Amino acid sequence: MTSTPSPHNRSRSEEEDDPVDGMISRTGCAQLHYSLQDCMAEHQDWRKCQTEVQKFKECMTTYQKTRKEQLLKQRTSATQSA
Repeated sequence: MTSTPSPHNRSRSEEEDDPVDGMISRTGCAQLHYSLQDCMAEHQDWRKCQTEVQKFKECMTTYQKTRKEQLLKQRTSATQSA
């Protein structure tokens, strides 16, 4: 009997890009994310990584605010030209 791959096996090959990594890279916060991951891997306790958590959170908040402003400007200019 041949075994079929499990539909729950979602592992990616090394060549495949992780979509989460791609999204975080586009924010400009990737290095902070990797620092947070390193801290978590080392300490196995997010409470010991609060400095890294806060820095990553601040970076993401800044990105989200900037992105929201960009989208509002695009929407406003599209409405005015229509």
